[in-house]
Order: sequence, then C-alpha cells, then structure tokens
Amino acid sequence: MKKKETVFLTQAAMIAAIYVVLTFIANAFGLANYAIQVRFSEALTILPYFTPAAIPGLFIGCLLSNLLTGCALPDIVFGTLATLLGALGTYALHRWKWCAPITPILSNAIIVPLVLIYGYGMTIEGVSTAYCYGYYFLTVGAGEIISCGVLGMILLLSLEKYRTRLFPAL
Repeated sequence: MKKKETVFLTQAAMIAAIYVVLTFIANAFGLANYAIQVRFSEALTILPYFTPAAIPGLFIGCLLSNLLTGCALPDIVFGTLATLLGALGTYALHRWKWCAPITPILSNAIIVPLVLIYGYGMTIEGVSTAYCYGYYFLTVGAGEIISCGVLGMILLLSLEKYRTRLFPAL
C-alpha cells in the first residue's frame, strides 16, 4: 500500500473514531437527539476543508454512531446521508474557509426534520405536517448552527495553524 493511501485510510479511520466518541459524549449529556440536536461530532463536518479523507471518515463515523446509539432505520439511512452530503459540500467549497459549515447545516436542517416526522413520528397533535417540518427545520438548523457553525469554525480556526502537519497533501 502506498504512503498516500495509508495516510488517507488512517485519517478517515481517526475521524470516524473521533466522531463516534463525540456522539457518545453528546448522548451522555442528552444533547444529540430530539428537536434541537447539538452533536459535538457534527463540528467535524468542517474537516473536508482540510482533507478529502474526512468524507468517508464522517460517513462511517455517523453511520456507526447512528447504529450504536439505537437510532431508527430512517435515521441511520437518511441522517447518515445528510452528514455525507454536508461533508461533500464542505469539500466542494474548501476554497472558501467561511463556507465550510454551510452545507452541513443545510443538509441536516432539510433532511433531519423529515426523519423526525416520518422516522420517529414526532408530530404535534392537531398541527399540520408542514408546520411540524418548519418547526423542526428551525430547531435542527439551530442545533447545526451551534455544532457546525460555531464549534466547527472554532475547530477549523484552531486546526488551520497545524494544517500541514495534521493533514499532509494527499
């Protein structure tokens, strides 16, 4: 195996492992589920700004987290897809530092409300599905702004100084 492939796999595996650990920490504090979700692990969705290895790392980390925390099947599939789309978008926008958290925020704010409504049956009695979607769009979006926009950008700015040491060119 070539050095670049080894570095890629190692980075992806480490990112996946850190994602799982951070999800368990957020779960321990009751922050990772329900309408407002503040998953510390979602801060890692800015990592494709540094390396493409973060894309499979985030995908696998989110998939494992959702499986290990007992999420419903729609959450396992579509929640993981939302993280994958966010990571792909971050990589696509990696030339613009301040755009790093935009796609993870949007992909989760758009997809996760559907998971909450149809996967978990989280509706409000006597209220239309469209209203529930709008409500969850705002609450999930708020959690993602905290996770990706605030914590993610703090992480990005902190790691930028060590970019070449932590994320050698692949």
